[in-house]
Amino acid sequence: MTEAWTGPQVAWKMARGGKGAFGGAKINSYGVWLSFCAVFLLGLADFRRPLSWRNLDLLMLLSFSVSLWFFNHGDVFASVPLAYPPMLYLIARCTWIGFTGRASRSRPVWPYWVLLFAAVFLAGFRIGLNLEDSNVIDVGYAGVIGAERISAGQSPYGHFPIEGSLKACGPADAEGEIRDRIQTNGRCESANPQGDTYGPVSYEAYLPGYWIRGWSGKWDSLPAAHFTAIAFDLLCLLGLALVGYRFGGLDLAGVLAFAWAAYPFTQYASSSNTNDAIPAAFLIWGLWLVTSAWARGVFVALSGWTKFATLVVAPMWLTYPEARWRPSRAGAFAAGFAVATVAAFSILLLEPHPIHAASVFFDRTVKNQVQRQSPFSLWDWGQYHARGIPDLNIVQHVLQVVLVVAAFVFAFVPRRKSPLQLAALTAVLLIAFEFVLTYWLYTYIPWFFGFAAYALLASVDRTDRDPEPAAA
Repeated sequence: MTEAWTGPQVAWKMARGGKGAFGGAKINSYGVWLSFCAVFLLGLADFRRPLSWRNLDLLMLLSFSVSLWFFNHGDVFASVPLAYPPMLYLIARCTWIGFTGRASRSRPVWPYWVLLFAAVFLAGFRIGLNLEDSNVIDVGYAGVIGAERISAGQSPYGHFPIEGSLKACGPADAEGEIRDRIQTNGRCESANPQGDTYGPVSYEAYLPGYWIRGWSGKWDSLPAAHFTAIAFDLLCLLGLALVGYRFGGLDLAGVLAFAWAAYPFTQYASSSNTNDAIPAAFLIWGLWLVTSAWARGVFVALSGWTKFATLVVAPMWLTYPEARWRPSRAGAFAAGFAVATVAAFSILLLEPHPIHAASVFFDRTVKNQVQRQSPFSLWDWGQYHARGIPDLNIVQHVLQVVLVVAAFVFAFVPRRKSPLQLAALTAVLLIAFEFVLTYWLYTYIPWFFGFAAYALLASVDRTDRDPEPAAA
């Protein structure tokens, strides 16, 4: 006997730990991970004020690493609780910034050109790390499958490769499972039966990568997934640089670009080749164009129809920059949202019966996500009926109601918001959404990181300028 599994490890391979299960061996090695942490602190810390809020913020952003260490060692009952304190801290800090509008009074010791140069260097290193030593988890594989189905004239929903009783066309894995099966399209494909659970943009975003790099039908190196993960990672970095430049000049541009490039969890998502940088990228670029209500609507829709979580910011982004009702602004936001939504869901028209396709979409996405069970949060541990582990399902539902209420309250309070306040409260809503999720992973951290970085790292003398809203 080489291994013994208990509790969630029995049903969940992810809960068993293992070196490099997510992201590959390199990013999970002590040398590379701690180097990212050290560079992140060295580049952004205020060494002139060691006890500043800024330095504590940086440490709390990195403290998810403690939880990840236990996760990598298969100790879910330690890793999960340790993920919540940094979330609570960031919710509190960003809420305070969002309501007061007060940016940090400290700044890094390095000039902007050093941080920008370092960000470019780190971007190159990140690309190399992704290409040379990373893996593609089921999420990235799902994106490639979805892109292939769309290119073949099908909606992804209900058409993913399965095992079932289909004819095997490949070898068994270490546990005797044969994933490679002859599908109804006649191709030998590796099964990923639950992969069609994301929004349509999650698959459409993989189309360029699929068109350029193709797909063999197998869960192999999947170059199209690498292409997409790298592309959206770079789009996040570039978008943050533009956000920083627009609202804080070159100083903030350098800080935000460097923060994304040096933060280990953004590379963790990239090295896992997930789709988690996609919704983040759309929202970041929406923040850059925040004075256009039409653009806000477009980018919120594109982000939300990638991963539904980011729809939670829609009410607040609708009313920005002030709660006073303006039909022209609301109409422009709604028009942008509608145009992006129609474009995203146009893939349902590929099916002979679009109404049925919409029903399949709902069942495979919303219904599946709501019914999902997981040991990767506190909320579903009641299923194990173990001594000392409470059933917190009711608490979860209460907090979910609080989140929905907050999403609408933030649309009107504060009555007028600066870009800094919008970013801070966006971070609050995204972190809070993750806080109440039944299924949570470290690859979700990039959803909120760009907005938290802006809120926590912006300097007080530059980012309190509120640009004049456009007429739209």
